[in-house]
Amino acid sequence: MALWIALFVFLGVLLIMIGINVYVRLSANAYIADTVSELPSSVDAIIVPGAGLDEDGNPGVVLQDRLDAAIRLYQEGISKRILMSGDHRDDYHNEVKAMKDYAVNNGIPEEAIFMDHAGFSTYDTMYRAKAIYLINSCVIVTQNYHLQRSVYIARGLGMDAWGYPSKIRINELKYFPLEAREFLARIKEFFVVMFKPQPEVLGDPIPITGTDVRSDE
Repeated sequence: MALWIALFVFLGVLLIMIGINVYVRLSANAYIADTVSELPSSVDAIIVPGAGLDEDGNPGVVLQDRLDAAIRLYQEGISKRILMSGDHRDDYHNEVKAMKDYAVNNGIPEEAIFMDHAGFSTYDTMYRAKAIYLINSCVIVTQNYHLQRSVYIARGLGMDAWGYPSKIRINELKYFPLEAREFLARIKEFFVVMFKPQPEVLGDPIPITGTDVRSDE
């Protein structure tokens, strides 16, 4: 009897986990565009979440693909502002500066780039985009495996958020662990968005519509 109870509990928990994943994905899918023409003609900002640097301190291939897609959207006139959000916990790992340098070297004006140095997680990035940079509408640029969760969080926090997928240059051996991680992360973010805790770092507002990019912080 105990074995049957344990089995039913396990199956119940598994079904709840699958149901949450389906809900998060379906909630976001309507706002994910395959082409630029499917996006709103203008938003407050293009948001690029960080994805790590290579051993030389430059954006890794996953982050490069996100930045390339964001650069394209900027050139298409989707927004006049790009928010680079990443991890800058210490002077030896300044993800957002590397992101900014890459964009500037590829033709983006420095004054168009805002830098969020405390984007320690996807939730932190989206919360701070709304609370600090006062972004009400955005296009989030990241790979498909990460896009649904990102859009779900942003919309759950009150932004009119859309998603635009960047390329993915990840081999099959690495892709499965990423999908497994996302399965668990969607469950976590479902409850996080429900309760909306503040991230560990906030600060004074820096409106994305202004000129105070504070790029050297």
